[in-house]
Amino acid sequence: MRGLRAGVVAVTVVSALTLTACGGGARPGGADGGGAAGGSGFSAWALTGGAEQAFRDSFTEWNNANGDTKVSSEFFANDAYKEKIRTAVGSGNAPTLIYNWSGGTLKEYVQNKKVVDLTESTKVLQNRLLPSVLASGKVDGKVYAVPNNNAQPVVLFTNKDVMSKAGLSKAPTTFDELLSAVEKLKAAGVKTPIALAGQSVWPELMWLEYLADRVGGPELFGKIKAGDASAWSDPAMLKALDMISQLVKAGAFGDRYGSVTADSGADVALIHQNQAGMLLQGAWVYGSFLTDNPDFVKAGKLGYADFPSVSGGKGDENNIVGNPANFWSISANASEAQRTAALKYLNESLFNDTYVKSLIDGGNVPVTKDAESKLAESDQKDFLTFAYGMVKDAPNFELSWDQALTSSQSQTLLTNLSKLFLGQATPQQFAAAMKAAK
Repeated sequence: MRGLRAGVVAVTVVSALTLTACGGGARPGGADGGGAAGGSGFSAWALTGGAEQAFRDSFTEWNNANGDTKVSSEFFANDAYKEKIRTAVGSGNAPTLIYNWSGGTLKEYVQNKKVVDLTESTKVLQNRLLPSVLASGKVDGKVYAVPNNNAQPVVLFTNKDVMSKAGLSKAPTTFDELLSAVEKLKAAGVKTPIALAGQSVWPELMWLEYLADRVGGPELFGKIKAGDASAWSDPAMLKALDMISQLVKAGAFGDRYGSVTADSGADVALIHQNQAGMLLQGAWVYGSFLTDNPDFVKAGKLGYADFPSVSGGKGDENNIVGNPANFWSISANASEAQRTAALKYLNESLFNDTYVKSLIDGGNVPVTKDAESKLAESDQKDFLTFAYGMVKDAPNFELSWDQALTSSQSQTLLTNLSKLFLGQATPQQFAAAMKAAK
C-alpha cells in the first residue's frame, strides 16, 4: 500500500496486532507542545500501524524507569499526522520528538531551524546503527534525525514455480538476464512476466531508482538532490530511462499494468496466484503474502533476490533503494529539560535489546549492527535475514525519490514517469520535464 511504502510499515506478520490511535500527547498549538504535560518530561507523536507496538512498549519501559521524565505519546493515521505535524512545526508547538521520513521534509526543517543538531549528542545511539540507514538522517554531513523503526528495502520477489516452468532456476542477476527471463516467461505462456501496479504509479519509481543507480551510481541522483537539474539529462539517466522503455516494449509488464493498483494488493496477488513471475516491491509486501496466501509462503514458493546489475554500470550491485527507516528529530522549540530527557531516551532506550526484539516480533527488519542472532529466532527468519543482509551490506541506501525531493518535484516526477511507462513520453521528454520542475 502507498501508506506502507511511505514508511509506515515494512514487513507485518500474519498475526500482527490490531492497533488503534490513542490520545494523551502534545497538541498542535497547545500549551504542552514540545513536552509532556508536567513540563519535566517530553512528548512524541508517531503513526498507527507498523512499528507502533514497538514504540508503545519502549515508551512504557521508559516511563516505568523514569518517573520524573516521562514521555507522553500520541499516535495518528498517516495522512492525519502529516497535517497535524505541519501545523505544529509551523506554529512552534511541535512535540519534542518529531516523527519524519527525512529527505526533503527534513531539509526544510533544518533550513527553517525547526530541529536541533544531533551529531554529537546521539553518539551512543549512532554506534548501534547501520551506517547506510543513519546516513539518511544527515543534512550537510550533520545528523538531524535518527532512525526509530525498521528498514524497508525494495526487493525483487519471484514465484519460483512460474519461473521454473519457464526454465528459470533463479532470479536474473543482470539486466540482460532480466530481458531474457521476460522472453522465456512469455514463451511459457505467462502474460505478465513482471507484476507492476502501474495505476498507483509510485511502484514504477522503484525501477528508475534502481536502474539509475546501477548505471550511474548514487552520485547521479546525488546531483539532483543538490539542485543540479542537468543530471536528469545525464547520459546515465537517459540510459536508465531507455532501459525502462526496453522493458515496456518487450512486454515485461503485460498489457494491463496501467489498471493494477498496489493499495488493493493486486500486484502481490499476481505473484501468489501464479499469474506473474516477478515483482519489484518494498519489503513491506512480504506481510501481504503472509496474510493473503500463507500457504504459498509456507510451501517455499516465494523467492526474493537483489536487483540485477547492469554491465558497465558505475553503481555497486549491493546498493539498494527504498525507505531506510522512519526517523526522530528533536524540536528546536523544546525546552532544555525536554531536550535532555529526549536525548537520554534516544541514547539509552531506542534500539536496546527490548526494542529490537519488539520490532522483530512484529515482523520488521531492524537497523542495528548486531541483529543476526535475534533474527535467527524469528518465525520469518529466512526473509528477515535476507532483507537485513541487504541493508547491512549496502554501500548506499537511497531514500525513495518522491520522499527525497520536494512535494512539487515529486508530483512532476510521478506524472512524467507514468507517461514514460505508458509509452506517452520518450526518455528525452521525461528529462526535459524534470529539468523544468521547481
